[in-house]
Amino acid sequence: MSIPWPQPEQFANTEDERQHRKQRLAAAFRLFGRFGFEEGIAGHISARDPEHVETFWVNPLAMPFSRIRVSDLIRVGHDGEVVEGDRPVNIAAFIIHSQVHDARPEVVAAAHSHSVYGRALSTLGDHLEPISQDACAFYLDHEIMDDYSGVVLDVEEGKRIASVLGESKAVILSNHGLLTVGNSVESAAWWFITMERSSQVQIIAKAAGQVKLIDDEQARLTYEKVGTEYIGWLNFQPLYDKIVHLEPDLLD
Repeated sequence: MSIPWPQPEQFANTEDERQHRKQRLAAAFRLFGRFGFEEGIAGHISARDPEHVETFWVNPLAMPFSRIRVSDLIRVGHDGEVVEGDRPVNIAAFIIHSQVHDARPEVVAAAHSHSVYGRALSTLGDHLEPISQDACAFYLDHEIMDDYSGVVLDVEEGKRIASVLGESKAVILSNHGLLTVGNSVESAAWWFITMERSSQVQIIAKAAGQVKLIDDEQARLTYEKVGTEYIGWLNFQPLYDKIVHLEPDLLD
């Protein structure tokens, strides 16, 4: 008997879909906290509201990832105003995420933080190279924003990030870090986690010696197996189950 693989949930109404997205968003923050992806007030993950699609849910300013619960999330409007919640938003979070969501209507979530190896890779001007199966998830599907123009505090800079990202799932922001997007909260968060780890592998491997690249044909074939939206969603599932088991208060 063939047992079907898990599939993304279907929702009867926007209320259920909203709650689902917020639960996955809170879980993603807890996971980012456990992985050490935060640096002071830097870092944010957004989730488009399923009903008010011009708005998105995001973490409040200066709240540690490791404490975020569903009830702590705030919803931000197109002008940067907090329309649900009682805490302020990180201005850089609004500028970056609003422009990405505006440019990519199909994108549900975007993730960015100042993770250690993402920052390190962003100083080198290098793409993620196809040196491992996991890195092939980004083969010909990520971009480099190859200049640094300061802290993102201007909408035009957010538009530039969105333009460089284009139709890809990720962008390396020069001297800054990584940004990933997905058609679900789960895939966006997973792409960030595995991109950070792939950055770590690349830096370690190159420090050790000459790396062996996977050839183009095999890299493309591997991408088709490990780089799809479904696989991004699926890879997040065990992490979600684990973090909810360890920290069930995130659902409050």
